[in-house]
Amino acid sequence: MSVSGEVSRRPSTTLLAAILRRLNGWLRRHIIVLNSECKDVGGCDAGSRQEKWLRADLAAHPVACTLAYWHKPLFSSGGTHGNDPEIKPIWQALYEANADVVVNGHDHDYERFAPQTPEAVADPARGIREFIVGTGGKNHRPFGATKPNSEVRDATTFGVLKLTLRANAYDWQFVPESGKTFTDSGSGTCH
Repeated sequence: MSVSGEVSRRPSTTLLAAILRRLNGWLRRHIIVLNSECKDVGGCDAGSRQEKWLRADLAAHPVACTLAYWHKPLFSSGGTHGNDPEIKPIWQALYEANADVVVNGHDHDYERFAPQTPEAVADPARGIREFIVGTGGKNHRPFGATKPNSEVRDATTFGVLKLTLRANAYDWQFVPESGKTFTDSGSGTCH
């Protein structure tokens, strides 16, 4: 825009560069939605239709930051459901493609895991950080035994997880319901 409010015929080089930098950051992300109701989609095992699709999708989108989400978690300290090993081949495909974040629900609590392998081994260099965010409003359920690499747990506060995806990193913040004080926040770097 010019000072008088008329649209300029040529965008300034600075403005164009700023727009391209912003777009470049967004183009380096990949968000994948999967179905963890494995029996309903022909399975989640290695070689299943969904697992093959995921591997092809990851190969077609070799980006700096990948986030995937689905309902049932591979790892969870939740006392009602806990770990769901049926989803492990999906996690394996994501790990092999250097995915960064997985978001799940299922257990009615909040839990954050340190980056880890599909075998639950801490891996700060290549591991996937998992968030369990089952804090949407039905009821809370108690935790069972704490699983390896679990860093933060809460089963008393409803709220949402705010994720900010940056060019080569991400920030998270658990935003609690009004009147509650539990929160969790931090940052991670993409692989």
